[in-house]
Amino acid sequence: MTSPTPPCPPASSDQPRLTSPTELRRRWRAGDEVALLDVREEGPYSLSHPFFAVSLPLSQIELRILDLIPRLTAPVVVYDDGEGYAVRAVPRIRALGYTDVSVLEGGLSGYARAGEVFRDVNVPSKAFGELVEAIRHTPSLSADEAKALIERETNLVVLDARRFEEYRTMSIPRGVSVPGGELAFRAREIAPSPDTTIIVNCAGRTRSIIGTQSLINAGLRNRIYALRNGTIGWTLAGHQVERGRTARFLEWPQASHAAALADAKVWAERVGVAVLDAATFARYRSEATTRTLHCLDVRTPEEYAAGHPAGFASAPGGQLVQATDEWVGVRGARLVLFDDDGVRARMTASWLKQMGWDASIVGADVVAPTETDMPIGRRPPLPDVAAAAISPAELAVDAARWTVVDLARSPSYKAGHIPGAHFVLASRFSSDLAKLPGDGPLVLTSSDGAEAVFALADAHAATGRELRVLTGGTQAWTAAGHALESDRHSWISTADDVYKRPYEGTDNAAEAMQAYIDWELQLVAQLANDSVSNFHVV
Repeated sequence: MTSPTPPCPPASSDQPRLTSPTELRRRWRAGDEVALLDVREEGPYSLSHPFFAVSLPLSQIELRILDLIPRLTAPVVVYDDGEGYAVRAVPRIRALGYTDVSVLEGGLSGYARAGEVFRDVNVPSKAFGELVEAIRHTPSLSADEAKALIERETNLVVLDARRFEEYRTMSIPRGVSVPGGELAFRAREIAPSPDTTIIVNCAGRTRSIIGTQSLINAGLRNRIYALRNGTIGWTLAGHQVERGRTARFLEWPQASHAAALADAKVWAERVGVAVLDAATFARYRSEATTRTLHCLDVRTPEEYAAGHPAGFASAPGGQLVQATDEWVGVRGARLVLFDDDGVRARMTASWLKQMGWDASIVGADVVAPTETDMPIGRRPPLPDVAAAAISPAELAVDAARWTVVDLARSPSYKAGHIPGAHFVLASRFSSDLAKLPGDGPLVLTSSDGAEAVFALADAHAATGRELRVLTGGTQAWTAAGHALESDRHSWISTADDVYKRPYEGTDNAAEAMQAYIDWELQLVAQLANDSVSNFHVV
């Protein structure tokens, strides 16, 4: 599918078509396809949004929408909270070839009169985890109980269900990295005796609950417990975490694979997970212009890099359940999951089915993992800005003349930026470019330069100053041997573009961690009050 080269137009004078909150909620309940995009930055999004809203800031549209919404005829609804971003987003999305784009009537405040609004991110997955625990009574241990067991029992394993990067940042004693989608596939190999106690932990609650219940659903006869409230609960209880651990299990579980596969088949059949043959999968692909299709490889990133089926994105199973909205923008879309073992895709799909997704699986007999190129995010062709381009060498030779405007996400800018660069969000050009010092020429940069290219037209609409775009962005600057600085920062825009998760990293305030746990615990009640989820826990 080829998309036209998009300009980045200012807001259209034409009034966009409206979709009412009532109609949006009707589509969710009916299982119809619809994508609801919050085009504010992630910080405001995390404070309040409808249940199935997906965060896609105005400045990121061209960089991410083609992966989130692969079908150009899918219904797309955008909203903001009165800032004016939504009406600016509509022509940008239409310029990419999308044909059914509307604005949510009344924006966020209008929706709040019809349905619940939720805090935080990845809310559907977290609410579902809480519902699973409430219905299945998933066994758990407090931090104190888990610590006593870890110190007392020798026949015990601790399986950390987070991403390896999170585990390496901090973990609890005896923890081994086994991301959630790997648990049912590998746990029998790590704990071959049913007499071995298993503790599953994550950072907060969801992945601990889902991971523990996955092992129970997969038929393991061990004593299995979730660490209640994860590393947050462990830290709040005053216990020490370990840092820099690298223990992980990546070998193929030869001895236990047959048992794991047999039990995964039984559970997946009970939940209703379909296994696609070649003809059915070919039909799904042929229907992708009328029914949104996401093809997702749920194995580890290392396995994906070694070889994956053409057209499949890397979506490790545990994270896909934990953060489905980071891969899939269209509620009601069709999901096809791949693995080469028969366990991981079945177990992941079984959760997605219970979350209301049309999820099925294919194996290596249908699609061979022959591709080794690592695909980057799908983007439209870059607009031709050759006349406004400036190379890193040209910028370096006369750096004092230029004011550098960095459009990278704020954590990247904080970690390192071109010396003297100012942090500005492209969505706020109209108010924030005027705050820059001086009146000389500006150079726009971003991580790889793409966001800066797409933002050039909006910058021209917001300022009369001379504008250039750094070819290749900040990555090209460092590749040319030029240094970055990280000890000085100029925050022109408020850095609310990235929500700081209180369950990641090691510098979170106790109050923020406790508030997060308290919030998760009330999600079931809020979920019941909203009534649009179509969740069904088997």
